Amino acid sequence: MGTGLEILRSKLKIALSGFLVSFLFASCLSSGTKATTECVAIGFYNLENLFDTIDSPGVNDIEYTPNGLNKWNTYKYNSKLEQISYAISRIGLEHSPLGVAILGVAEVENRKVLEDLTSQPDIASRPYEIVHYDSSDPRGIDVALLYNPDLFTVSNSVTYPLYIKDEPDFRTRDQLLVSGYLLHEKTHIIVNHWPARYGNELASRAKRIAAAGVTKSIVDSICKIESHANIIIMGDMNDDPSDESTAVFLGAKKNPRHVKKGALYNPMWALQDKGKGSSVYKGQWNLFDQIIVSYDLLHTPRTGLKFWKAEVFNAPFLTHQEGENIGTPIRTHSQGTWLNGYSDHYPTLIYLTKEVK
Repeated sequence: MGTGLEILRSKLKIALSGFLVSFLFASCLSSGTKATTECVAIGFYNLENLFDTIDSPGVNDIEYTPNGLNKWNTYKYNSKLEQISYAISRIGLEHSPLGVAILGVAEVENRKVLEDLTSQPDIASRPYEIVHYDSSDPRGIDVALLYNPDLFTVSNSVTYPLYIKDEPDFRTRDQLLVSGYLLHEKTHIIVNHWPARYGNELASRAKRIAAAGVTKSIVDSICKIESHANIIIMGDMNDDPSDESTAVFLGAKKNPRHVKKGALYNPMWALQDKGKGSSVYKGQWNLFDQIIVSYDLLHTPRTGLKFWKAEVFNAPFLTHQEGENIGTPIRTHSQGTWLNGYSDHYPTLIYLTKEVK
């Protein structure tokens, strides 16, 4: 895979050099009008176990150490960073030459791995900054936010743990709320990684419903303070858009016409209906990696930030082109074998637009 991949990278980098990067964003021409708008890309990416090689006390990370099951060493770690950083460098370029402005990530072990990631050559020229807090997840994995401070200015950040009433010892990833100004407009980002599907299906579903309740309470709290709140919810929900955690308890609607003031729109639902997925398990595609927007990003005035469209970033270089896994993400490991891939999840993204004055 290495030689072909390097050739592809070379060609893509040459193509990129032709962009007029003096423009802050790409121009998007809306159909039937001559009005030019600015486009900004907002993404989410489950990085599939971005661990360092050190056995950290108090967390179950032995699998990702030199003596662990995956024989995780410095060479493999550095290769993982290189692969992931290249993938990030490509997200959103179709409409925004400066790439993804805000990227929520999941399955990262600590702040240091994010610092190592953002210093990789493929994205080092972008001034990505990091919002990260350690959570009490037993495996030591967290969510975080990478952002370009030229495009998004952070004013506040806070985390929200998930408590299960009947399971006082249950621990999982915290939800991360980052507030700031995107293109000079107040915007709130909530990054999630809800409890996984494991063991008793009914019990694990109840945990995701509880996680949806935490997210909904964050949204409601923001909306009580701000009458016109720009809110973006993103994350690996471990549920599809049509599942009850997102559709019912979070209340993220399928049809934008059904979204009322203070409610949410899930553009990933339409992608799910078209057979799109961000991860696959035993031949079944799921769209767990979702990005959901608030009412005001649908109904903003023309001069404000407005939702345009959503995508699954399933680029060919991220995808097996042959063999039994053809058409699926090239992950880091498969059945104990190191594949030197990217992640078992595709990134997802949305584009927001704003009219140029």
